[in-house]
Amino acid sequence: MESKSGKKPYSIELASSLFALALIVGLLYVTQSVVVPLLFAIILSITLYPIAAFFENKLRFGKAAASIMAVIIAIVVISTLIWFIVHQSIIIGKDAVAIQEKVLAAVESIQNWIQSRFGLERSEVVQKMKEQGNNALENVGGYMSTAFGSIGSTLAGIILVPIFIFFLLYYRDFFKEFFFKAFKNTDNKKIHAVLKKIYDVVQSYCLGLVMVMGIVAVLNTVGLMLMGIEYAWFFGSMASLLMLLPYIGIAIGSILPALFALATKDSALYAVGVIAWFQVVQFLEGNIITPNIVGGKVSINPLMAIIVILLGGMIFGLAGLILALPMTATLKVIFDAIPSMEPIGYLIGEPEKEHLKRNATQELLQKWGIVRKPKVFFNQTMADPAPVDPASSNNPDSKSE
Repeated sequence: MESKSGKKPYSIELASSLFALALIVGLLYVTQSVVVPLLFAIILSITLYPIAAFFENKLRFGKAAASIMAVIIAIVVISTLIWFIVHQSIIIGKDAVAIQEKVLAAVESIQNWIQSRFGLERSEVVQKMKEQGNNALENVGGYMSTAFGSIGSTLAGIILVPIFIFFLLYYRDFFKEFFFKAFKNTDNKKIHAVLKKIYDVVQSYCLGLVMVMGIVAVLNTVGLMLMGIEYAWFFGSMASLLMLLPYIGIAIGSILPALFALATKDSALYAVGVIAWFQVVQFLEGNIITPNIVGGKVSINPLMAIIVILLGGMIFGLAGLILALPMTATLKVIFDAIPSMEPIGYLIGEPEKEHLKRNATQELLQKWGIVRKPKVFFNQTMADPAPVDPASSNNPDSKSE
């Protein structure tokens, strides 16, 4: 049913937009083997665009050569990180025998504590562990097939992502004109502004994330070095790389060095110290480092961030956890530009300061006309009348008083 002006009611426009969004999400889930590499490629191509532009504008490379150079640089950087992780893992593996002895000693002490605390004999504890192990082994076939399937899709993604990045960089102006043609009824300046804002948001998130990861890696490493933990650079860098998983990355990254400290140090206090230090670093990252580096360009409130991370994990698994925030920030820019979806974009964003004040409820009700603003009478000196709110003076109830 349309209004007299011929425009559809807002509720119908909103329902149509939400239904279309649900269909898009369903389509993404069905085609995730192609969509996930493409989404990673889109984000990385936006991040690599300044490098391609540098080769084009400063070094006078052709567009194809500049795009290839940007992809090669990205491959070299990522390959170096992978080599560092593998190399350090091999070095740590050389001490596996000594570490295993420490782990067995730690397990022995835990068994003694369980026996003294709960009165369980060691044979009962071992039996329980065997039962849990057997239950896990029953499903090992399914785990293995899932793992090999995941490896296959990962390898396919590793091959597809660089190819996608090259074409996204090489055809970027072609794709931009596609949006102008697709939305002919929309002002071209608005389309250009939305595309530029998406570029700014994604690049701010990715470049800011890299800088934050570097700072966190240094802080983690310094803390581990002060506690005398071996391979501090490896554990500190690994924990910072896990920041690709928002909110939980550093916490997960603290588990491995804590276990290593438990196995190699004489006191369990070292493990407690590792976890405590990583939590301090996570607090500094969330409240000081990230807000000052990324700023307000990626404005997603923490509640919605947690929700979209969980939804991303449900839809795309581990890749969804990584893609959730940059894709949500992109969607917010698009929602803000569509009148029917603007409230959803508002809900995703950060609250204003006025929403967090002590008397925010009263001011909100006054702002939307639900309650009247308090009347202002003469001041205490009675010299000059205080200003009167025009809205309250026009209210019929004020005349009766």
